[in-house]
Amino acid sequence: MAQDRAGAVAPAAAAALEDWLRHAERLHSRPIDLSLDRVREVAGRLEVRLPCPVFIVGGTNGKGSTCALLDAILRSAGYRTGLYTSPHLVRFNERARVSGLELSDAALVEAMAAVDRARDAVSLTYFEFTTLAVLHAFSQAQLDAAVLEIGLGGRLDAVNLVDADCSILTAIDLDHAELLGPTREAIGAEKVRIGRLGRPLVCSDPAPPETVPTIAAEIGADLWLAGRDFSYESQPQQWAYRGRRARRGGLPAPALRGAHQLANASGVLAALEALSDRLPVSQQAVREGLLEVRLPGRFQVLPGRPAVVLDVAHNPHAAAALGRNLDAQGYFPATHAVFGMLRDKDIAGTVARLGSRIDTWWVGPTEGPRGASADVLAAAIREGAGRAARPGPAPDIRICASIENAHAQALSAAGPDDRIVVFGSFLTVGEVMRGRGG
Repeated sequence: MAQDRAGAVAPAAAAALEDWLRHAERLHSRPIDLSLDRVREVAGRLEVRLPCPVFIVGGTNGKGSTCALLDAILRSAGYRTGLYTSPHLVRFNERARVSGLELSDAALVEAMAAVDRARDAVSLTYFEFTTLAVLHAFSQAQLDAAVLEIGLGGRLDAVNLVDADCSILTAIDLDHAELLGPTREAIGAEKVRIGRLGRPLVCSDPAPPETVPTIAAEIGADLWLAGRDFSYESQPQQWAYRGRRARRGGLPAPALRGAHQLANASGVLAALEALSDRLPVSQQAVREGLLEVRLPGRFQVLPGRPAVVLDVAHNPHAAAALGRNLDAQGYFPATHAVFGMLRDKDIAGTVARLGSRIDTWWVGPTEGPRGASADVLAAAIREGAGRAARPGPAPDIRICASIENAHAQALSAAGPDDRIVVFGSFLTVGEVMRGRGG
């Protein structure tokens, strides 16, 4: 069993949440170490149990939206929910909510201290440690339902230690190829293994890799495929859902922006249909949840002029959706991008999906060991612009000292009728949100 890294001494039980988070960062030799052995051992010592229906949500893009929609509808139906997502934008507490409210610092610290006692000398990654802490807190929260987002992969992700009653797969695309595989087929093979024998596995990707139905059959999961077992129809001012048995018409568009949200919402309604015997949800609760759902950083348009759009798009598939949403906004004299990505992402491919929509790039370095320098980002922007399906003039790139500085300069340069798009990573959007007091 791996031991703690040297110097990883636990803080006092009553220390600040930030102290405990720094402690979690020091425990393991690698920030990402996909394995369930260590985390399962500590979970057993903690006796983590979620005695309620559990939804696990995996995929490449759309996980956060799917979790938010599912949680909002369940809460509108009167259920006490636990929602676990990652990463966060500004505060770690965003990751863990009970009935829509963030867990307090005190509750998280208590849970992290419990994990630290239980793990003894077992070395855990930051994500494993904090995931166990949230699951420990949820196990004591008397939940009616839990919604848990897979962090990175599927089969070996720490969240997958929980025995899901219903699993949901969102859109699958290339991301984290160095860990999950270089093709959609390989990535799909990792992500589909969040399914369980005899239990519903809802796939809202309209064209999933072939490995999804193949491995779902090997697992023995009850696969619900978009287009086969459930579907949606977009209608003027509303939409309709059709499942294996259930029909829901006259539904309002989700409060989350983007046409792709109907695919996410239909997957959510399929999951609710699959567990309707345990968690019945009325038509009114569905309507209210769709209208009241909120998810910061997903094509979030801030009030004021110039228009500022926040979007955590950080891979080509998500950037394509961002581009469609920008097109749907209408005309702006100029569009500025405040841009930062991690160096292990497909930066050029992400830029290529936006084509000539960006007039000026304000580029700042991203923080942390996986961060990309502004010069690396600028080179990737030039490469991506040359690969774009909608080519334009050579990109106008402005190198800035930080994302905060890039945002300030973009605000200064933009006209009142222009548009600023902040995107590339959760870190980029989070830094701008902190600077604006978000």
